[in-house]
Amino acid sequence: QVQLVESGGGLVQPGGSLRLSCATSGSIFSSYSMGWYRQAPGKQRELVATITTGGHTNYGDFVKGRFTISRDNTKNTVYLQMNNLKTDDTAVYYCKAFSIWYNYWGQGTQVTVSS
Repeated sequence: QVQLVESGGGLVQPGGSLRLSCATSGSIFSSYSMGWYRQAPGKQRELVATITTGGHTNYGDFVKGRFTISRDNTKNTVYLQMNNLKTDDTAVYYCKAFSIWYNYWGQGTQVTVSS
């Protein structure tokens, strides 16, 4: 069974930073692209960022240079560094491992941006 274990969410003030982490098994990490998605209450889940096994990245339009996705192949972990957080960034953030055949999701981690 594939497991994606997310961590790093929490409460932060506007303008602050958080780093999310998502760890999985080596067999998955070496073969799958990884991504972060988010879902705010009453809204659809949306793309935040993705990164391929080769390190190519893609970001949602709203990111505007504030977030950075990266992967550490020695730790089988993908990170999302989030800077200059805004109240609109409040959501549950989900990690995803995906290929052309399969998608796997983590359980989600809550990020709340509030003063």
